[in-house]
Amino acid sequence: MSATQCRVLVVGGAGYIGSHVVKALLRAGFQVTVFDNLSSGLRQNLQPGASFIHGDLLIPPQIREACRNIDAVIHLAALKAAGESMVIPDKYAVHNISGTINLLNEVVAAGINKFIFSSTAAVYGDPQYVPIDEKHPTQPANFYGFTKLEIERILDWYGRLKNLNHVCLRYFNAAGYDVEGEINGLEQSPANLLPIVMEAIVGKREKVMVFGDDYETRDGSCIRDYIHVTDLASGHVRALEYLLKGQPSLIVNLGTSQGLTVFEMLKAAREMSGIDFTVEQAPRRPGDPPVVLATSQKALEVLGWSPVHSDVKTLIQTMLKAYGFSKR
Repeated sequence: MSATQCRVLVVGGAGYIGSHVVKALLRAGFQVTVFDNLSSGLRQNLQPGASFIHGDLLIPPQIREACRNIDAVIHLAALKAAGESMVIPDKYAVHNISGTINLLNEVVAAGINKFIFSSTAAVYGDPQYVPIDEKHPTQPANFYGFTKLEIERILDWYGRLKNLNHVCLRYFNAAGYDVEGEINGLEQSPANLLPIVMEAIVGKREKVMVFGDDYETRDGSCIRDYIHVTDLASGHVRALEYLLKGQPSLIVNLGTSQGLTVFEMLKAAREMSGIDFTVEQAPRRPGDPPVVLATSQKALEVLGWSPVHSDVKTLIQTMLKAYGFSKR
């Protein structure tokens, strides 16, 4: 089946990552339908050329209708705040696990056998070694990571029992915005470093908190693997093309292996914006490992994928543009 013949349902396609995935799919020639309840996704992120269904994974008849005449499904809809998941795990169990089970059951009933799942590096937990490869033990340190790992396990069984071919994409730290500047719907109540920095730069936030400055790293702050969202989007296209060739199910990391410390990211953001925003030190947060880095060698070898936009300059420039900032 060619891209132009393939009808793709993107669940969560109005969200931050989902909207970039939809754009990349359309650019590659796929027919795209977005299914989103708009709880965190935004109408302004809906891409021209894609159909839209306002629906919820907790309402199976809505999923059933959306799965008609669909050839492949990309699932990005989930609650994702790790800290919140430790406080209200029941909410995460219902939305992430139960919602996905509803989706899988309707996908199988509709005869769809190509499924791409938005997973996370949080399935690994505290790194036992770096860079982390796909053989690293999976011991999530938070309930959010647990929900993603459970879905991966369910997918493995559905693959064996229901012939559901799938790719699980384990992302590391998604950041940046559309390199062409066409997607500008901002995340609401962000919990990740770069959006928080951007809010400080544009005056929406008083300060940026740095949790821990005494880690055994080159400057005492945590090191993370930042992957540009446009690179993540291309990874989904490659994964779908892989499944369309009849290839077997796959679990693969999407990262850069090039880590940046928190202080390095803050320094770059200050230099590129010219804004000396306030930074406040705070104690370490429980469960924050010093270093999280991926190896994406498997993605290169199997999918032919590698990041091309994930340098710190592109990450910060595309975010400044999305946040409407222009250097004075």
